[in-house]
Amino acid sequence: MVSQRIGILGGTFDPIHYGHLLLAEEAQHAASLDRVLFVPAGLPPHKLKMPHTPAEHRLRMLALALEDNPAFSISRVDVERAGPHYSVDMIRLLQAQFGPQAELFFLMGMDSLANILTWHEPARLLEACRLIVACRPGIEADLPAIRAALPQIEERVLCISMPLIEISGGELRRRRAAGLSIRYQTPEAVRLYIESERLYEQREADDIA
Repeated sequence: MVSQRIGILGGTFDPIHYGHLLLAEEAQHAASLDRVLFVPAGLPPHKLKMPHTPAEHRLRMLALALEDNPAFSISRVDVERAGPHYSVDMIRLLQAQFGPQAELFFLMGMDSLANILTWHEPARLLEACRLIVACRPGIEADLPAIRAALPQIEERVLCISMPLIEISGGELRRRRAAGLSIRYQTPEAVRLYIESERLYEQREADDIA
């Protein structure tokens, strides 16, 4: 059976924005991925005390953002199971779904790599998939410390460059709460959905990305 190279991009996607889409696009080309799965989190363990938009809204916004790219799709593996949700468990479930012939690549930013030693079972994560890390100016990881704890990291990471785009879900929510425009920071269909559903209008500022 022909093997698949599948990229996995997890996040709250609250809301999805062009930063997420650009990372997926650059990773797909850099690693010759057959497809990229966007996996919205149900209950991220590091954000348990933060409010989240209901999954139905986040899934609808994802669908609107991805509808014109056949290589991008959505997995509900996290939103349909009890939390808290750890990346290593999500990767294990996806591997079982796609079979041993699928090679999985977990997409992340350099800020996430810098904190990987705080993740749940990072060694198991590296055994289960490779990492595609987007480099960003001004953000560095303590590679010697990471290598000392995770000797396999060197051969399991592919670093890619991508255009710098300073957009975050938290900033989009704060702009909405302040009555400011989010046009050109998220796909137009997503912006229109946010406005029609009146999402984030009264939401207090927080740090969810």
